[in-house]
Amino acid sequence: MTVIGITFGNTSSSIAVATQDGKVDVIANPDGDRSIPSALSYVGSDEYHGSQAEARLIRNPENTIINFRDFIGEEFSEIKDDFSYGAKPKDVNGEITYEITNNGKTELLSVHEIAKRHFKQLKSAAEDYIGKPVEKVVLAVPTDFSEHKREEISKIAADAGLKVLQLINEPSAALLDHLSTENDKLKEDKIYVVADFGGTRSDGAIIAVRGGVFTILATFHQHGLGGDDLDASLSEFFAKEFEKKYKVDPRKNARSLAKLKAESIVVRKTLSNVQTSTCSIESLAEGFDFHTSINRLRYELAAREPLSKMTAFVEKLISKAGLEPLDVDEVLLVGGCAHTPKLASNISYLFPESTKIVAPSLDPKALNPSELIARGAALQASLIESFDQEEINESLQPIVVNTQHISKPIGIKDNEGKFQPILVAETAYPIKRSIEVTNGEHSTALVQLYEGKRTVKETVVEKEKNEDDSEEEEEEEEEDSDEEPEVVKEVVYEAGDLLAELSLKDLTPNSKLEVTVNITQNGVLHLTGRKLKQGSAPVTGEVLSQ
Repeated sequence: MTVIGITFGNTSSSIAVATQDGKVDVIANPDGDRSIPSALSYVGSDEYHGSQAEARLIRNPENTIINFRDFIGEEFSEIKDDFSYGAKPKDVNGEITYEITNNGKTELLSVHEIAKRHFKQLKSAAEDYIGKPVEKVVLAVPTDFSEHKREEISKIAADAGLKVLQLINEPSAALLDHLSTENDKLKEDKIYVVADFGGTRSDGAIIAVRGGVFTILATFHQHGLGGDDLDASLSEFFAKEFEKKYKVDPRKNARSLAKLKAESIVVRKTLSNVQTSTCSIESLAEGFDFHTSINRLRYELAAREPLSKMTAFVEKLISKAGLEPLDVDEVLLVGGCAHTPKLASNISYLFPESTKIVAPSLDPKALNPSELIARGAALQASLIESFDQEEINESLQPIVVNTQHISKPIGIKDNEGKFQPILVAETAYPIKRSIEVTNGEHSTALVQLYEGKRTVKETVVEKEKNEDDSEEEEEEEEEDSDEEPEVVKEVVYEAGDLLAELSLKDLTPNSKLEVTVNITQNGVLHLTGRKLKQGSAPVTGEVLSQ
């Protein structure tokens, strides 16, 4: 039985399946959309889904339901949104409900029912593509989904005919797909920032990858910050221009606002790829047509505030993890907003040149950021589809999902007294790692294991002087002497607290010694050592602390 991966977003959803040759296909629905709007619309007895439903926000907003994913498992009293577009949720005995009209008759739909219908449409699209029934799914969800919301979304999927084998965190899914594109990338020990800018919310996570194990160090969420803010900035820009030209305010009419939003989405996506885009709206307000053009620079100025907030979002995420930008090896931008060149460049300014920013405008090899999560869910599905339910349940135990890890590196001092890590910071345990050392000319060796102490080293970089500089250039240098010199920051570790030590005796000069650090599942530290000679017995040191 084929298992698919689904990301069900508040704004859009995607479906993917891993093929037998290890590739991942992102599935298009009957309309050809791979990024499928999470929307349902009702006209008479007809139900529309995806982009067809979204298109009816202009003429049939009261029967068009959008942005309902985050309401799963919530009560009406928990709602905080203003619902500028689409059907307005109602309070029915505390439950979030939508009232739609079918052939003159009123029907009440719960969020559970709406989401179930959405899943059925996604399931149908997957079966049309694959050509056989689909009954199982790995579903990606935000990291801030409570246990209750996770249980509820699993029930909804089951009611739609999809058994959820596993719920995977969205940032983990995106990173899994990113790292699976290159051989041995998963084996590299790095710290990643995964920043997902969706339509109505932003989600971020800092993930340490150690030996192929993902450890989420921190998460951060900001509801009400996303692509809708970029679209609103464009809508406001066009509204002002229209009002100036025709002395009519299009903001006072709901249909005019919906038209502005729809066209702004098209313009924003266009400006992600080219420098100039046209805006053309028939009968925007009071019968006046609106035609204009906008370049990327003007758009970036209009959207300066939300773009700055998104950049600040990444700063807050790093701060929450207790890290600095120079601790981060790569930044993976996810979601539709990740296509925006200015957002990628703004975020790149937060980090040193050694940090790689993965976004389409900066990395031509970057995968479509709108598809990363679904692809990662499909990869996870291919990994566990042969497991039985007991094995899957064991893999979801808190001790596995909430990966235990060390916060600081553990290592020894080398011959020059410098700290040499054996286990780097954020390494998940249980873990066993060995290194080789020598005893030099001594007959004994004292091996001391330390916890690394982190410091940030600052180096002032002075500009090189050219002997052939003219007097004019020297005068310019004197004028620029008031400028602050460039300071390069570097994270270094020194030996801190002593954790354990052992003594090896009766050694021949320049013997090769193997030192092994083992941290058990319970967090108990063991230090052992032995001479690399056949028949030699290991020598165990006393653990001083853990």
